[in-house]
Amino acid sequence: MIEEVLAAAAGAAAVIAVYAGAASRVVKQYERGVVFRFGRLRGEIRSPGFTTIIPFVDRLHKVNMQIVTMPVPAQEGITRDNVTVRVDAVVYFKVVDAADALVRVEDYRFAVSQMAQTSLRSIIGKSDLDDLLSNREQLNQGLELMLDSPAMGWGVAIDRVEIKDVSLPETMKRSMARQAEADRERRARVINADAELQASKKLAEAAGVMSAEPAALQLRLLQTVMAVSAEKNSTLVLPIPVELLRFLERATPAAPARAEQAAAEAPAAPEPITGPLSEAYLKGRAAAEESVEDLTGTSVEPSPREGDL
Repeated sequence: MIEEVLAAAAGAAAVIAVYAGAASRVVKQYERGVVFRFGRLRGEIRSPGFTTIIPFVDRLHKVNMQIVTMPVPAQEGITRDNVTVRVDAVVYFKVVDAADALVRVEDYRFAVSQMAQTSLRSIIGKSDLDDLLSNREQLNQGLELMLDSPAMGWGVAIDRVEIKDVSLPETMKRSMARQAEADRERRARVINADAELQASKKLAEAAGVMSAEPAALQLRLLQTVMAVSAEKNSTLVLPIPVELLRFLERATPAAPARAEQAAAEAPAAPEPITGPLSEAYLKGRAAAEESVEDLTGTSVEPSPREGDL
């Protein structure tokens, strides 16, 4: 009798253990449990922790409530300004209503993925190329609104949508590079012209200051010569400055005045004798001529005397 009671107790304990094992469930912190009894949704959502169900009657489905990161495959489309581009994006979403995510849509992940691809192609067709390249924040907000409207009926909330990359054809890349290069060259020329204008104004002011002091221009010339001669690899031709010529012109009138003064102070030269010759002078001249004839012979003819004449 006792053995039968013990066997029955052991059997009951085994049945209870099997039942408890089949009815026990554990829901993790980031999950929520949805129970279907005979295929019908129970209104109660099971919270994280230990819970039980009726075996073979209830079915517990666990729904992940974490944020899901889903990449959107690259979509090729034509922009509003007729440029072919390939754009890919990434969608961040999470389940806010576990019951709707299971009941209202077959596979909410696949549904969000297909909706994201469709919305991305729609955004490409409505936007210009410049908007895709420079105004991505506004496009991201537009994508988020387009996805969030149908996703709310599925128990899903779109957290964020980001456009990752915009791929352009090679010909378009080269065209944009030439355009950017031309724009940079234009800005460089404008800056250079502005610099020349400012430099010319400063040079005009400097010329006005130097015109009052000619020595300043000469000092500036010497500074330029010093800067050029520091290289020691070129021949320097130094022109005579105009200021130096003007200085010499101002100094030249003093020289003739000094010459005239020196000529006035010098002794007068003896004037030639223009009156009648004396008798002593004539005798002396005759004696000198005779002595010359004795020394040189007959080749020297004496000049006629005045007495003979």
